[in-house]
Amino acid sequence: MEFIRHTIEKPISREGKKVLQKLYTNPAAPSQRYKELLVGFEKVFGPDRMVSLFSSPGRCEIIGNHTDHQQGHVVTAAISLDMIAAASPNSSHTVRVFSEGYPAALVDLDDLAPRPKESGTPAALVRGIAAAFTRLGFFPAGFDAYISSQLPSGAGLSSSAAFECLIATIFNAFFCNRAVSPIQIAQAGQFAESEYYGKPCGLMDQLACAIGGFVSIDLNDPSNPQVRQIHFFPEQHDLCLYLVNTGGSHANLTSQYAAIPAEMRNVAALFGKQALRQVSPEQFWSQLADLRGQVPDRALLRAIHFFEEDRRVVRLTHALEQGEISQILQLLTASGLSSQRFLQNAWPDANPEERGLSLALALSERILQEQGACRIHGGGFAGSILALLPKALETAYRQEMESAFGSGICRRLTIRPIGAIEIFE
Repeated sequence: MEFIRHTIEKPISREGKKVLQKLYTNPAAPSQRYKELLVGFEKVFGPDRMVSLFSSPGRCEIIGNHTDHQQGHVVTAAISLDMIAAASPNSSHTVRVFSEGYPAALVDLDDLAPRPKESGTPAALVRGIAAAFTRLGFFPAGFDAYISSQLPSGAGLSSSAAFECLIATIFNAFFCNRAVSPIQIAQAGQFAESEYYGKPCGLMDQLACAIGGFVSIDLNDPSNPQVRQIHFFPEQHDLCLYLVNTGGSHANLTSQYAAIPAEMRNVAALFGKQALRQVSPEQFWSQLADLRGQVPDRALLRAIHFFEEDRRVVRLTHALEQGEISQILQLLTASGLSSQRFLQNAWPDANPEERGLSLALALSERILQEQGACRIHGGGFAGSILALLPKALETAYRQEMESAFGSGICRRLTIRPIGAIEIFE
């Protein structure tokens, strides 16, 4: 840790610059950002404190749309847009978190039981992560943290998982002697979000934020996920990765998101299983005629998506490792088509006039032809698509998409090879 006033006045150290070069394409701007973060910490919590700096990345879903909650395979990736914190132990049992633009969160760690009134708040996540660390045999205590984020809530970049991994990394550094592994950090975040925050979720987002880079994940045993980090960077292949926010409200979509895992589990239950990963595709197809009428046809279509998508993820993992660009583009395109045809999360059921995702995919396909690929990103129904395209088409793609959907809706993403981290040790 460094003395805060000294850190503000002193240029970033040589060691610090090496870390920033790994996290950001242009380390100069982040250096200033961290200095402003320290100033903010001092204004909120006072001067003359010993502090450490932390960063946790956002993530994008590469492939594996709605496969994680069925114990399937996914490929995800950490991105350079991140959430950063200046933090310091406060010699108490209270965590005080101030996030720019949000109310302060105060959490008394003497009581780690879930609090229904905290559901949906950052305080619930802090309390849940502390509880998860306690279950691992550690004794988390109080700290003060000032947080600044480049990840707007609801942008499809998993700001919640970034926050969870950030808080867990702070606990790990201050009170666990950095003994908690990235996978355990991810699991602590998932536990907090599901059991304390009130939003059941898979493990994909947290693993991406905790590990960094492209990450291929096998969730056949959710308690012991098999993780492979893939060293693939689109820029090395003259490609660029774009997230396109098509707009549309996520309000009142919870029931539609929840219906996807519920319907998939209903199909699995017909085979006496809890998740579709436990059902063989051959058995499913051989009994398809008998399954009709026992569950709605939509559930069967969503099961078809799972079986096909899960196989695509395995193939894409190999293609990324081998740098087989044409295969990568074909698999991403097939994933997008499957989400529309079988998973059916391209538009909200309650709003027949909302077709933003489908329109964005259609326009992207027209621009990219077979030179790029596009697919639904995340939960679907409204929000974002992901596009992988040649740099030569970047300007035209951005111009046409923003002409149709509005200025600033295109965000170029760069892959970050490192997950949640303490910057200066």
